[in-house]
Parts: sequence; C-alpha cells; structure tokens
Amino acid sequence: KERLSQQDEAGSRAALVTAMVIKAKGGKAAKGKGAKAARRGDGNRRNNPRAFKAASGPKAMQRKAHRALEKQERQYHVQLTDRSVEAATPPPAVVVVVGPEGVGKTTLIRSLVKHWTKQNINTSSGPITIVTGKSRRVTLIECPNELNAMCDLAKIADLVLLVVDGSFGFEMETFEFLNMCQVHGFPRVMGVLTHLDSFTNIATLRRQKKVLKHRFWTDIYEGCKLFYLSGLKYGRYPKQEVQNLARFISVIKFRPLIWRNSHPFVLADRIEDVTSPSAVQRDPTTSRSVCMFGFVRGTFLKPGMKVHIPGLGDYFMAEVSALDDPCPLPERQGLRRRLNVKEKLIFAPMSNLGDVTYDADAVYVNIPDAAVRFSQRKSFAADAPNGGEGEGEGEGEG
Repeated sequence: KERLSQQDEAGSRAALVTAMVIKAKGGKAAKGKGAKAARRGDGNRRNNPRAFKAASGPKAMQRKAHRALEKQERQYHVQLTDRSVEAATPPPAVVVVVGPEGVGKTTLIRSLVKHWTKQNINTSSGPITIVTGKSRRVTLIECPNELNAMCDLAKIADLVLLVVDGSFGFEMETFEFLNMCQVHGFPRVMGVLTHLDSFTNIATLRRQKKVLKHRFWTDIYEGCKLFYLSGLKYGRYPKQEVQNLARFISVIKFRPLIWRNSHPFVLADRIEDVTSPSAVQRDPTTSRSVCMFGFVRGTFLKPGMKVHIPGLGDYFMAEVSALDDPCPLPERQGLRRRLNVKEKLIFAPMSNLGDVTYDADAVYVNIPDAAVRFSQRKSFAADAPNGGEGEGEGEGEG
C-alpha cells in the first residue's frame, strides 16, 4: 500500500508539472498571437458592423452589385471634344517640368531624352519635341521660377511633372503653380521625388515618402501618381526608374479643357528676326519683323487674327503659312510593336542638338568629321585652262 501511494504521488506530481508546462506554453503562444493581432489592428476588426459583414449570400451579392454601380457612376462625366486632334496629325502633347531651383528638372529632361532617343543633350533651353511612339509625340519644356512664365505654361500644359526635393519637401514654387492651374484649368499632374539617396536610414525614407504622398494627395487628388527617383548614375537617373515614368507619360490620357478648345495658341519652338539689317543699323529702336515657328494647338489659327504675345501685347498677324513637320510621326508599316532607331526623332532648335543650330545672327549646319570630303587639287587643275598651268606660284600636290 505504501508503494502504491508513493507511485500515485509521483504520478500526480508529473501530471501537475506537465499541466503547468502546457499552460505556460499556451499562455506564451496566446500572448504572441494577441501582440500580432494588435500590430495588425485586428483587435477591433469585427466591431464595425458596416465594414465587416457577411461576404456571401443574397444580401452580400446585392451590396456588391450596388457598390459596383456606384463606382461606375462616379466615372461618368460630360464628354468634351478635343478640337486640337481634329487635324490629320495631332500636335505634340506639352509636358511641363515644374519645380524650384536645384531639384533636378534639367537632369530629368536629359534622362527622358536619353531614354526615348538614345541621344545626349547638354542644355535644355526651349521646347524639345520627341517622337515617343507610333502615334504620339511629346514636347518637353522646363518651367522657370518666374511668375509670368509659370502663368503662361499653366494655360497650355497637357501634363505637369511636379519635381520635389524629397529631402526637403514641398516649396513655395510648387504651391504657386498649383494655384495657377486651378485658375486656368487643371491639367493632368504627376509628382516626381528626387534626392532620395540622401537618406541613410530606410525607416526615415519610408516615413518621408508616406508624409509627402499624403500631402501631395491633399493638394491635388487622392490616388495621384507619385514617382521616386534615387541617386544619379553617369549624370542621369537610373534607367528602370526613368522607364517607369516614361511609360506613364506615353499612355496617359488628357482631358480637353474649355479654354483651349476655344482659343488657338502656338508654343514657339524657335524665333527668327527678319528685320532688314540696314534698318536696324540706322535706327536700333526700329520696329522689328519676327517669324515664329511652332505647332498650332487648340482651335484653328486664321490669318489676320489678333494675337497676344506675353510680355509685348496684342498684335495682328501679317501672314500664316503651313510648313513641313520638322518631327513627323513614322509611317504606318504593318503591325509593329516598337519604333526603329531612325524613327526616334528629336527637334530641339534652341538646345544645340541635331544637325541644324539657330542663332541670333545665322543658321549653322553641323557636319560630322566622318562625312567631310575635300576635293583634290588635281580635279581643279584638270578643269582649269592650259591644263592648270598659269602664272601663279605654288608648290605641292593635293
């Protein structure tokens, strides 16, 4: 009997120890699950009866159909006819790069030009027209930090790239341009964050991205696209990041605005002074005759119309003539997915890029050294009278 009682005591002790271990393990696991649920925010998940209801059944299906119809109804809007695309070939879309000084506007334009045309551009002065696809062209222009220029570009921009220094945040120039867009008609807007390589802590970088994104959505609209560009590589932004931005620019759809549908306007690619040099020499303050070249956007431009030149005033046009397209779209040749290298054209007369450079005094044609061919003297000697034997003095052969 004593032996049995001792065995019973030992067994009860072992059972008690096992129960304590199991209870301890269960309590630790329960605490871990509770902490995970608290981090996920699942503690009060079922407390909202509106958000978390039955996902199946007749009522649930009815709610899903009702929500889908409401979502579709919010997408309806009054259709507007874009009068600028009524022509056989629509003009290029105007993409304005806006931002304060030192945020990387010029570097962004250089990176986009390199991505689309495989050419390097040193200076981005004036409009830069590029063929980006089989049926789309884009005109890139950098917005200076002047109130008048920002007001003029806000009227004609189809797409605005707001460049923001990620390490500093939004600045005054960004909000000024957004207020001007609200007055003249709000174009499509995409944000670009730069200087993100200055962050050494990943947690700080994520927090800054989140803060800037919510601020960006508050000023424009919720869901507006925001792109992140990290550090420079060979003087340009990384290829993959630029490619993501270029794809969105190539496929984005523009909504026509009322002001542009009722007003023709021209963004001058280049300006040429055709005033007689003798008249300017006699009187430097004489009236000038100026030719402006550019794509007509909006409605049709008629001869004899009165036009407004920013900074100068209202003038009557003397003549309007149609010229050949300096940056034409490629011809349709079957079903092709991409452009050839020769079809990726660029037209930037003010940026010293390409074969022709326009200056205030003359027009320069750049000829590569490999294409230069000099005539030999023997050919001139054969064409000269008396076989090239004259009274002149000279030595050597060509």
